[in-house]
Amino acid sequence: MAVSVAAPVRAARWLALGVPVFLLGGALVSQYVFGLHPCEMCWWQRYPHMFAILLGLLAFFWRPVRPLVAVAALAVLVSGLIGGFHAGVEYGWWEGMTACTASPFAAGGDPLDAIMKAPVIRCDVAPWSLLGVSLAGWNFLFSTAGALAVFGLIARSGKA
Repeated sequence: MAVSVAAPVRAARWLALGVPVFLLGGALVSQYVFGLHPCEMCWWQRYPHMFAILLGLLAFFWRPVRPLVAVAALAVLVSGLIGGFHAGVEYGWWEGMTACTASPFAAGGDPLDAIMKAPVIRCDVAPWSLLGVSLAGWNFLFSTAGALAVFGLIARSGKA
């Protein structure tokens, strides 16, 4: 049974769970369905979303709800800020990290052979864009907006 909370906190809780599920789900679909393999910074954006999903789920069953939702929103914001940095690297606004490769390990087989055949995924090249905005840029926009909306809902709720 879900923990009962005020309407703004309930909306914030759903948003804190929905945004990372939607964005991480989109990243996984783009990887496994469309073959857009993630670079190192793409992975960095995924980890805070995973943490936010865990906290968002906990907020449905565990009290106090507001701190859990707030920390989930903070994790979503962190992912968005990493996405903003990554987008800046892709657009050439600043330098990125030097280690930007995909995970070379496939299930089974020879690990050395997998390393040698693994595609090198560069962090400074956007593999796909929509309206001139890369996936990292979209993550920045959606994550930042979602996190700010959650923070606004929590602030509006008072004490719950």
